Amino acid sequence: MMPNRLQALLDKRATAWAAAQEFQNRGDDATPLSAEDRGAWDAALADVERLSAEIETEERHARLSAVDYSKVIAPTADTEEAEEDRERHGGEKGVAAYTDAWRSWMRDGNQDLTSEQRSVLRTGWVDGKELRAQGVATGAAGGYVVPTEFRAKMVESMKFYGAMRQVAEVVTTETGAKMQWPTNDDTANVGAILSENTQVTEQDVTLGQQEIDSYMYTSKMVRVSLQLLQDSALDFEAWLARKLGERIGRIQNTHFTTGTGSSQPEGIQTNAAIGKTGGTGQTTSVTYDDLVDLVHSVDPAYRTSGRVQFMLADSTLGSVRKLKDSQNRPLWEPSVQAGVPDRVLGYGYVVNQDMPAMAANAKSILFGDFFAGYLIRDVRDVQLLRLSERYADYLQVAFLAFARSDGTPQDTAAYKAYRNSAT
Repeated sequence: MMPNRLQALLDKRATAWAAAQEFQNRGDDATPLSAEDRGAWDAALADVERLSAEIETEERHARLSAVDYSKVIAPTADTEEAEEDRERHGGEKGVAAYTDAWRSWMRDGNQDLTSEQRSVLRTGWVDGKELRAQGVATGAAGGYVVPTEFRAKMVESMKFYGAMRQVAEVVTTETGAKMQWPTNDDTANVGAILSENTQVTEQDVTLGQQEIDSYMYTSKMVRVSLQLLQDSALDFEAWLARKLGERIGRIQNTHFTTGTGSSQPEGIQTNAAIGKTGGTGQTTSVTYDDLVDLVHSVDPAYRTSGRVQFMLADSTLGSVRKLKDSQNRPLWEPSVQAGVPDRVLGYGYVVNQDMPAMAANAKSILFGDFFAGYLIRDVRDVQLLRLSERYADYLQVAFLAFARSDGTPQDTAAYKAYRNSAT
């Protein structure tokens, strides 16, 4: 059951939205709103914005609260990942021993580890080339593969700060070698009627090839005081996972959205096909007709997948919220029920702050099946480095995480872009 606070926020937003619509309906082209009504309308819309942000935060909190991380890493978990950990670390007891040893290393460094803990950690020791390989780094600057619990928290933060991870297909591979797969677009070819005693004609199937690489991302360093490390009242692991995940999540989302494809991933928006271009003068606006045309620029084969949605920046969503259809009904439909997403034209949407704001010639809105259209590749596992000596005179320890990932469009027909007018 969703928290009562979340439902209360949804009810408040519905009330604020109804008030905003009431004021908007009072005016038209012939009789514009009075200054007083316009001020009240703006205030109601501001309430909608504020409550929407609170609802998003509350929903994320509810999702995190529902995750039992102790079960994620339970030695008896019946998952492929858990089975690999058990085999790699010597059974269920080995998994638990590795997690305990890793936590001790993160808090106190190598110098306080027992010989048994050092031996256990070597089963997960990694170097900078392949994350499963044996390493030769020194104890003061070594890194260990992080346990699943820490990784799960970090990835959750990356998802929260990276809208692309919420909608794209995400695969995990053992190594960072280039991954290739065949492609085919046979949509232009059709069958034919065959007359009696007539030879069948030929029509070749043309295959292409796509590939995805891996780039090493770093969180950069986070310096932590010894007092903080030793404070048992603080959930230090959750705090550090959040900080490192946020940093990597932000840069990856930027690249997965608008990356150039040169020495970095190619973003989903970068070379997106244009489904609709705004008319002259629409450099910072979009109309109801534009959004309808954008929706229908995507083939019905993708629109019936159940995954199609809009992707846009929050500032663009603010403009869309003010639009109405030909029957004077708002395009934006706020949810009034916990667990049910808000909608635009009956479709869901994801706010991606790395999408360009509406401007001259900007591809500011995407629509389509982003799971079919974009692939994110992660190379397991995350590596964490602990620098014990570098900032010892400050009584600080530095941590930095590394994660290998790449992203690429895999079916550009699955989504299209709305482009603002150039003039």
